[in-house]
Amino acid sequence: MLSHDVIIRPVLTEKSYAGIEKKRYTFVVAKSANKTEIKKAVEEVFGVQVESVNTMNVRGKLKRMGKNQGYTPAYKKAIVQLKADSKSIEFFDSLS
Repeated sequence: MLSHDVIIRPVLTEKSYAGIEKKRYTFVVAKSANKTEIKKAVEEVFGVQVESVNTMNVRGKLKRMGKNQGYTPAYKKAIVQLKADSKSIEFFDSLS
């Protein structure tokens, strides 16, 4: 699996913004990716040093619109902690 296939998109929420100053970044990743693949992908794509990776599977939520109902898609989320001496990810610097 290629590095750009592992990392799908960043998660941009209030909680993820709070982690940016601690060098903690959140991404939506491929469901089949494991922690070592995510670590290698982040290091290769952004040129940083990763200390740890935490992953979680997020279930889809039930949504209703009148009489109709369905589920939002399920996805896998990874929280990546960079090493203290590593540079930060430039994409997130403009957001904080």
